[in-house]
Amino acid sequence: MATSSQAEQKRLPSHAYLEGESVEIYAKLTSKGVYALTEQELLWQKRYRHLKGHGYLLRPRYSPDWKPSWLGTNLMPDFCEDSILLTISQIMDARRTSTNELVAIKTFYKHGQESHVARFLSNITDPQNHTVPILDIFPDPLDPELALMVMPYLRPCNNPEFATIGEVVEFVDQTVDGMVFMHKHNVAHRDMAVENIMMDARALYPQGHHPVRLGYTPDTLYPASPLPRAGRGIKYFYIDFGLATHFPAGASTRVVGDVGKDADVPELSETVPYDAFKVDIFTLGHLFSLEFQLKYKNADFLLPLIEPMTQRLPELRPTADQVLRMWQEQRATLNETLLRWRLVRRDEQPLQRVVNDTVAVAWEGVYRLKKFVRES
Repeated sequence: MATSSQAEQKRLPSHAYLEGESVEIYAKLTSKGVYALTEQELLWQKRYRHLKGHGYLLRPRYSPDWKPSWLGTNLMPDFCEDSILLTISQIMDARRTSTNELVAIKTFYKHGQESHVARFLSNITDPQNHTVPILDIFPDPLDPELALMVMPYLRPCNNPEFATIGEVVEFVDQTVDGMVFMHKHNVAHRDMAVENIMMDARALYPQGHHPVRLGYTPDTLYPASPLPRAGRGIKYFYIDFGLATHFPAGASTRVVGDVGKDADVPELSETVPYDAFKVDIFTLGHLFSLEFQLKYKNADFLLPLIEPMTQRLPELRPTADQVLRMWQEQRATLNETLLRWRLVRRDEQPLQRVVNDTVAVAWEGVYRLKKFVRES
């Protein structure tokens, strides 16, 4: 009679198995430490019981009792979930045991402003608030200078890529709102690069995806295919307040520091003070340019927003409230059909465009037919 483990293996796809000499080759690679925990992963393993005591469970790879699941089998290690190495050492995924919710846990230095700013913003109830919620903060058991911050698990905002004009419009809606919210509460983010805007992508992946190997299912056996963003209420969040500044009411908003991921901000300086809020304006406008207007032929509707936001002279840039008003005016000129139209890459070849446009027209026809049926 087959054991439960044998029955489970029988259900695995053929590509998950090794054959012939490959079994011995991968066994040797494993014994040589190719799949061993890295130095940073060992630190997370040391935190395993501490985190479990706080109600957060790390993946099996980080259990103090971990042994590679493929040992003694003919399974391909790369298709075993516990073979996957951590890619960002400062951040670890985990499950909240009370809800089974996937979360992200970040190490940070306690002496900085990061936790103060993040908690301050997280605690404000406001529909414009697009800062990442802070679920928990507690001491790091390994380093008295560090603490651990727990947030919902989020996915990069541009993975998968945007597909329609409406998806871009929704992204601009939320990120402009989020900037207005922060500035209203005297917080300058100071690093509004695309890497620091994430999304809750659960609606795109109803069956989930692996938290590190993003393009695969949670068990890493199959590619994970996302649903379209349109109509699924995707919410975007600003993360990483390591460079953020919370200014007291009435205080100067001028700072120094050549910091942040966007190296094209013209006024950054280690010695000459500049307005932190104007840096946010430039950085978000530059993001809209790089991610959309320069990439897609039919994203030029963003130019009336991008051009004033990315003025070289900070004093010529609008405030966050002015950006919002400008965007609302521009948004009002976009008709509903345009919002459903696909984004056209500037490097798209003519034949490819004919095919893609034909598909897009067909989908538009399907949409109109469904709408007609609903309204009949």
